[in-house]
Parts: sequence; structure tokens; C-alpha cells
Amino acid sequence: MSNLMYNKMWHQTQEALNSLLDKEFQKMSEPQANKVLVFQMLATFYINYVQIFRNMENVYDQIVHPQKRMLIRKVLDGVMGRILELKNEMVELEMTEFHYFDDILQDLKLSPQQLDVPIPRYFLKERLEVIKGREKILARILTKCGLNLPVKYAAKSIALEEAVKLIQIAERARQGRLRALFMKQIFLQECRAKEMKLLGQRLLDTKLAALQIQKVWRGFHQCKKTVKEREEEMVFLGMKPSPLFNEVSDAIVQSKQVTNLRDEVQLKHEQDYQEALVNIKEDLKMLEGPDIKEHLQDQIRQWFIECRNLTGTFPDYPNEEDGGSALIFSNKTPEQVMEDIIATQEEEEKLKKKKKKEDKENKGKKGKKEKKEKKVSLKEKAMKDEDEEWKMSPSLFLQLMEEGNSLYKDMWLNKDESWNFPQDYDPELIKEEKRKELEMEIRVQVDELMRQELKNLKLAVNREMEIPPRQKKGKKKNKGGKGRRGKRGKKEKDLTADRTIESLYQELVEEGLLIQALKVKLSDYIGEYSYLGTTLRQVAIEPMPSLLDVRQLITLYGILPLGSAEVHERAPLVKSLLLAGPSGVGKKMLVHAICTETGANLFNLSASNIAGKYPGKTGLQMMIHLVFKVARQLQPSVVWIQDTEKTFYKKVPQAEKRFEPKRLKRYLPKLLKLLKPDDRILIVGTTHRPFDAELQPFCRVYQKIILVPRPDYASRYVLWKEIILRNGGELTNSLNISCLSKVTDGFTQGQIVQVIKDVLTERRLRQQAHKPLTAIEFITMMTNMNPVYREEEESFKNWYAKTPLGKKRVLSLTVGNKEKEKDKGKKGKRGKKKK
Repeated sequence: MSNLMYNKMWHQTQEALNSLLDKEFQKMSEPQANKVLVFQMLATFYINYVQIFRNMENVYDQIVHPQKRMLIRKVLDGVMGRILELKNEMVELEMTEFHYFDDILQDLKLSPQQLDVPIPRYFLKERLEVIKGREKILARILTKCGLNLPVKYAAKSIALEEAVKLIQIAERARQGRLRALFMKQIFLQECRAKEMKLLGQRLLDTKLAALQIQKVWRGFHQCKKTVKEREEEMVFLGMKPSPLFNEVSDAIVQSKQVTNLRDEVQLKHEQDYQEALVNIKEDLKMLEGPDIKEHLQDQIRQWFIECRNLTGTFPDYPNEEDGGSALIFSNKTPEQVMEDIIATQEEEEKLKKKKKKEDKENKGKKGKKEKKEKKVSLKEKAMKDEDEEWKMSPSLFLQLMEEGNSLYKDMWLNKDESWNFPQDYDPELIKEEKRKELEMEIRVQVDELMRQELKNLKLAVNREMEIPPRQKKGKKKNKGGKGRRGKRGKKEKDLTADRTIESLYQELVEEGLLIQALKVKLSDYIGEYSYLGTTLRQVAIEPMPSLLDVRQLITLYGILPLGSAEVHERAPLVKSLLLAGPSGVGKKMLVHAICTETGANLFNLSASNIAGKYPGKTGLQMMIHLVFKVARQLQPSVVWIQDTEKTFYKKVPQAEKRFEPKRLKRYLPKLLKLLKPDDRILIVGTTHRPFDAELQPFCRVYQKIILVPRPDYASRYVLWKEIILRNGGELTNSLNISCLSKVTDGFTQGQIVQVIKDVLTERRLRQQAHKPLTAIEFITMMTNMNPVYREEEESFKNWYAKTPLGKKRVLSLTVGNKEKEKDKGKKGKRGKKKK
């Protein structure tokens, strides 16, 4: 049943993709000048592609048919890459990394949560064994070096007399508590006896007593009922979690079991498919191989004879490099081949005559043409500057999606699969694929035989030798190719050619340059969307990005390209990323989340970490060589530079001069140039004082700069709730989360998490049943902490405005305001004239 459901979901998603591709091809051909309309168009495409991506990722994870999964994977990578391209277009249009789609989401009737870009599960699933093996090796090296030893809290040894005294104190305290409780009970009994003596003379009426008890009981019962109804109403409105919120339901347990079973079926079907590829090819080779060989030989012999009849000589056989006989018979009948031969001969003769005429005419006209071309080009440039119209840049992923879409239409749209209920591989599709492969292999053998046969025919019939002009031309081309390759530049010298990757890996771990990433998911970076972004921008106020906006950028620039090699090679290349923000906003956590979600290696090249390691110029070169060689071999990899402002200090503090923090400054731009699209390596810098660094070299190294803000009210509210629940706390009416969120304005996520951990000790968690948590407990713990003040936040904003993208944003805003003022002035003048 679930297979049918996900097949239906796949068909619906493919239909949505087909209609979206049609719309996009129409819009691409229509240049537009209005930037607002262009942004709305791009944002609409972006949101629709995100919805398709979410569905397609779910389908790819759940479908078990191996051949369907191959096609879905192709389309999934195409959609992923197109999302990155559209994001790049929006950044270049609006000159900012953060965009707000409130109005468009309302039109499309979508919630902000549906904008969240998912992380494909296959990033880790398909590399699970490799990642586990690498983690074991890393753990073994760390334990061998003594760097991964668990922290042991050894008990202090004390004298026997002191130990006896401690036991006596504890036992006497226990007895004292029991005695106090016993004396309290005796005291209460004596009080009751005194009251009975005083009231003994005035005995109450039994009816009045019963009525009093009824009043108290009914009042108590009604209070409990009212509280229960109030809680049910709050749960219904979504303002309070249900009582079973933290409990794992049977449905969730069952869904996990089904998911595990599905993963096993996927693996089994994939293994069966790989075995079938080999077996079916062998069967085809045995059954159809001789017939294919004979058919090819007959076809080529017929070509020999017909060429001889038409031209009077036997043809030259195509080289292996050009494709051999496949070049002649590529989807053509023998008659079409003969027509092509005659047509090419006629064209060659015409071209020769034209070239002779053109050479004579062009000798005297070259100078005049160059002058005219210069004038024309200047005029064209001026015209372009006057009429600036936006056009979408060419996409490398639209063709990939179109190919996948056409394959889906041809193979799966109307395919009857009633016979294939378990969704195993389709043998007929494998046969079609393997026939082509087999034909290519046999064709190579047949070409060798037929070349010799053609040689014998020429000698026997025409008495003519093979003319080798084509081979000479081929050699000349090869020489030219060698010359061009030589001009490209010198290759990097391998300083460790005699060493294995395993030994280099071990050395980097021992030196502390390759570290173990913390197991942190990106979903653990808790936050909420900014619902007023569009409204604030309409009033010319630049809003601070929300935490979920930051999380989305990390997904787009860090995780998706590192996870998929296809996307990394074709999408807009992001080689380096800078996370700038106050201390405690989660920059380090985001770096570890990138590594966890993609299974990447984590190299630490922070100034404090490389101090004293690999000294001197040659030592530094060796260190960089080791890091990037291992990073390339074991990609994906993340190179992390913590407190990266130290590498670009304006002026190195006296206390830090001996550590040489600016060692990497000269080498980082060179390293970025050496990184190619097929190198899945991301350089990530984190800084809490970016204003201490030289701006130009800083921005030259870091391609994308993401400002990580302190949490706003909505994010703080979600954060308090989630972290309290994760640490074993219970949310009751006595704990006012809204009050906590307002009071902690300015405090960072790290400070909030630390306070919650300090308050929720084991002893406090045990007391929750009779002593619920209150807001004052958390607030008192925060009195010793310093928040992020407005001045500090403004300093980050001002610094970001000086970066290249920040400058462009400011410039575009000023130009936009001037244009609005001009439009208003024109309208005012028109109004006066009418009056």
C-alpha cells in the first residue's frame, strides 16, 4: 500500500515539475526591467522548487524500485542545483543574502515552515559504512595518543576516622529527620484532642455537617474540572503541548520499524539489480552476441560496396578516436549514409571555391572593417547601458531536469506495473540498456576485423595503398593539444608522494589539525522565522535576520553542495564561508552541524591551534599540503578557522605576537584559487570580532559572509521551551515562558542553554512533582551574565555595511529611494498642470 502511495506522490511531483519547467522556459525568453516583478518571479520559482524538492526527497528515500530511484536521484540533484542557482540570482538582484517571502507565501497559501530546505537523507545513508569506518580509525588514533580518554572523576582518598565521622553525621541527620516527623504527628494529635474537648459540649447537627462536606467536595471537584477543561482548550488551540507530548506513541514506533524494513528492502533490491546487470549482459552475449556481430559485418560490407559503386574508390575507415563505424551508422539506414557521403563531397568542393574568393577579397578590407566594428561596438555598449533589461543567466540544471522529465514520460508515465507488486527491478529495461553496451563492445572488435578486410580489398581490387594524411592531421592536433596543456601552468608538487593517505591522516590527527566533529544536527539550531521582514523592508528598515534564515543559508551554501558531487560541480561555486556574530550565538555549532549532516572531515586551522606546529616557511607549506591533500582524498571536508580575525589582524597585540597568528594570511587566497569544482572542500571561518581584521583581504578570502544575530523574541520563546523539555524539565502554568523570553532580550542561545543546564540539576528534576519550575529560578541565574547590547549589534551591522555585498545593498537602496522621489515629483508636476 505504501509503495502505491509513494508512486502516486512521485507522479504528482513529476507533473508539478513539468508544468514549472514549462513556465520557466517561457519566462526566460521574456526580458524584464522592473526589479520588483523580477524578484517576485524568482521567489515564486524558488518556493515552488523547494516544495518539489521536499516531495522528491521524500519519494527517493521511500521508494524501493532501484531503476526508479536512479531517475529520481537525477531529477533530485537537478532540482537541488536549480534552487541554488535561483538563490544566487536573488542575491545578485537584491544585493543581500536574506530574503523575505511573506506576501508570496500568502498568495500561494503556504506556511513559513514549508520554506525550510530539507537535507537529503541519502547524504549519510549511502556513505554510512565509510563514515563509520573513518570514525573508528579516528577514535583508535585518538585513544592511542591519549587525546580521547574519557574523563574520570576519581574519588578523594580520606582517612578511616574521617569516613566514620561522615557516616555518623549522615545517619544522625536521618534519625533526626524521622524524629522530627514523629514529633510533628504527636503535636497534631494533641491539637485535635484539645479542639474536640472545646467543641464537645456543642455537638453539630449531622445534616449541617453533611451539607458542609458536600459544599467543599463540589467546589473542589468543579475546580478540578474547570482546570482540566482549560488545559484541554489550550491544547486544542496549540498554546500548550499535550500531556503525551514527550511520550513516544505506538504509531511512531511502528513507523520506525517500517522505515528500517524499507531500508533493508532497498538494499536487497539494489544488490539484486547490480547482480542482474552482470547476469543479463552475459546471457545477451551468449544468445545475441553472434547475431549482432554478423549483422554489423554485413552492414559495413554493404557500405564498402556502395561507396565503391558511387565514388569509384573504397572509403577511408573512421579512426577509433572518432568512434569507428558507429560514426557512420549512428541511427541511419545505409541509403541515408550514401546520401550523406555524396552531400559532403559536394560541400567540400563548394567550400574550397568560396575560400579562394574570400581570401582575395578580405586582404584589402581588413583595416576598414576593424574601424567600423569598433564604432559599432561602442554604439552597442551605449545602447545597452540605456536599455538595461534583466535576463536570467543560463542554467546548467534545467537541461538535467528536462532529460529526467523526458525519461520519466517515455519509461514510467504510462507503464503497467501490475505484475511488479514487490517493486523489484525490470529485466526488460536492463536488456535494452545492455544491448547497446554489448553492441558497442562488439563493434570495436568488428572494426578491427573490417579495417583489415578493407585493406585487403584495396590491395586486391584497386591495387592502392592506404593514404595516411588523416593520421598526420591527428598527430598535429595532438601536438597542438600538448602545447596548450603546457601553457596552462605548472602542476602542484606532491611533497609527500612516497607516503600513504593513512599515514598522513594519522599525522594530522596526532598534531590536532584533524579533529572529531561533535554529533550535532542542523535541526538542533532552534529558532523561528521573521514574520515582519517584508513589512519592514517596505518602510525602508533593514531587519536583522532570524535564526532560521541563518540555518537555511547554511543548508544552501554549506550542506547541499558538500553532500552532492553533481551539485557541487555545476552549481554556483561557494569555496569559503564566514560566520560573524557575538559570542554564544551558535557559530561553532553550525560548523559541526555541516560536518555531521554531510559526513565531512573537520580540519582545524585556527591561529591558536596551529601555533608552534610546523614552524618556518617550509613547515607551513608542508602543513597546508598535508591538510588539503587529505581533504581532497577523503572529501567532503571542512577546513575551520576559528577566530579568523586573528589571521587578518590590523595590528597584532603584543601578547599574541609570539604565536604568529597571521601565518596563513598570504596562503589562503592562493589555496582558494587551487580549489576546483570537483573538490568538495569548504573553508569556514568564525569570528566574534570582525572589526579587528583588515577588511579588504578578509572579504577577498571569504566569498559568502553570514551575519549570525542574537535571537529575537519568537526564537527565544521556542528555545526556552525546547531546551527545558530536552533537559528533563516540565512545562506547567507556574512557569511563564513568555515572561522569560521578554526578560532575556539580548542574551544569546549559549547563555540560555547554560542557565537551563545549571538550574535543572538532578536534585531539582526530582523535586518537580511537588515543586514546579518557576521563571524566577532562571532569571536569578542570569544576573551574573552580560547580554549583547544594542551598541554591539549596531557595530556588527555597520561592519557588514562595509563589506562588498553590504556596500552594493546600501547603494541599491539609495538609488531606489532617489527614483521613488523623482517619480513622486513628476506626479506632483502633472497634478499641478491639470489644475
